[in-house]
Amino acid sequence: MKRLFACLCILSFGCSPVWADSYPRNPDIDVRHYTFRLQLFDRSDEIEGEAEVTIQFPKAGVTRFALNLVGKGPEDSTGMSVTAVRWGEADLPFQQQHARLQISLPTPSTAGESRVFTISYHGRPADGLIISRNKFGDRTFFGDNWPDRAHYWLPTVDHPSDKATCDFVVTAPAHYQTVANGRLVEERDLPGDRRETHWRESVPIPTKVMVIGVARFAVQYLDVHGKTPLQSWVYPQDREAGFADFAQAGAILDFYTRRIGPFPYEKLANVQSRTRYGGMENASAIFYAENAVRGDSSNRPLLAHEIAHQWFGDSITEADWHHIWLSEGFATYFAWIYTEMTSGPEQMRKQLKRARERIFSAAQQHPGSAVIDTTITDLNRLLNVNTYQKGAWVLHMLRKQVGEEHFWQGIRQFYDRYRDRNALTRDFQRVMEEVSKQRLDWFFRQWLYRPGYPVLKAEWTYRRKNRQVSLTITQIQHGPAFQLALEVVVQGKDGARRKTVQMHERKAALEIAVEEPSAVVLDPETWLLMQASVTQR
Repeated sequence: MKRLFACLCILSFGCSPVWADSYPRNPDIDVRHYTFRLQLFDRSDEIEGEAEVTIQFPKAGVTRFALNLVGKGPEDSTGMSVTAVRWGEADLPFQQQHARLQISLPTPSTAGESRVFTISYHGRPADGLIISRNKFGDRTFFGDNWPDRAHYWLPTVDHPSDKATCDFVVTAPAHYQTVANGRLVEERDLPGDRRETHWRESVPIPTKVMVIGVARFAVQYLDVHGKTPLQSWVYPQDREAGFADFAQAGAILDFYTRRIGPFPYEKLANVQSRTRYGGMENASAIFYAENAVRGDSSNRPLLAHEIAHQWFGDSITEADWHHIWLSEGFATYFAWIYTEMTSGPEQMRKQLKRARERIFSAAQQHPGSAVIDTTITDLNRLLNVNTYQKGAWVLHMLRKQVGEEHFWQGIRQFYDRYRDRNALTRDFQRVMEEVSKQRLDWFFRQWLYRPGYPVLKAEWTYRRKNRQVSLTITQIQHGPAFQLALEVVVQGKDGARRKTVQMHERKAALEIAVEEPSAVVLDPETWLLMQASVTQR
């Protein structure tokens, strides 16, 4: 939304990589909850923080563990300095080195035990919490954690595989309002013209989407959709335009709830912000780039994409960064599906064709790159056409492969099974195999782990005597043949003739009876990711 060599096994279901990214996982700890108490100021960009971190120890005998937190060196102007780590009344030894906070325990853990550690720290964030001025010159504070920038301002296990619930208790000058994940617990004015705001997220979420937004806002509380309160938070100067744009969210929320399942969080707030991205899918509090607010409804596709992330990416979270297509590919495709519902199938096909051209262009520039590409170690390089457009195309082809009913049954079952949890591609494959009663290893292997796409050359002749079209289709791409179900339509004087060709080898031949053909069309409904040429001999 990155190149350490890792073993990539693509030969069969079950041997796709479980842990492939380079984050040093620690199976000895499981963070269950964070409470972040933050002090923000106008006088400087330095923050004061206190984090209560509830950790469960799955096994006995753990004597030390590490969290991620970017430290401050003696000559640095940014970074977080830890002043104390406590467990109950006991001060614990700790050591800060680069981006790790190492904590030693006074007594070894027992299996299943939970302990709450309190970390006091302060500093000026180099990243993660963006303290700046918005386009109107007003001072703002916005969390912008993706992909692993939470630990620039919050002590965390900064990887999507360790999800936790969280509270944000933010004290800031009283002229600001604060939005964060979850539901509003309390808001109170304090001496010194300061205000404390407490938000609580009771659903486990990854650190990439744990955020606060502190600024001057105009806030609109819209109708409750199902059980989900809907809110719009915009700069006061953009009040009219922002409220108009974000009002579109209600219909999108309703559509996804019907198609996928219940909304996973306590509210949905759409927030104008200073995110570096066009939109950032923070759980229950989506941040949009400030210039995405225009008042002309043109940001509807962006809203549809980011709202879809609440189910895919936030609630179901990739357990490994290289499986991020489960987030971005899904959000891209569901935004297309929303377009299909609101504007019709032809608009959907236009989006598919535009995306297909982008995939062709990207494959020429990076011919060896697949959707799941474990050679990538720079996480920002995962924000590519394979992750978004090709990932979405994979879902589109899967929908055709298993059929409409089984596709939606599988989507709903995938959400029901992995809601608030982590998943890998093999988990999604398993669900789709269960509902469709098909073996889909070949499908996932060729479209997700293999680079490229099929390139087809079709040649046809018409035998007037037999009134038949003889058609030969050849796969001319490098590498082995793709397994395809290719729909062919021959337009003739006596109407259209339609056939589906099952291709398992490089070449297929067929004959179609038709009267005076005028055209041969491959994949007329745009269900197949392919590049094709058709010529008459």
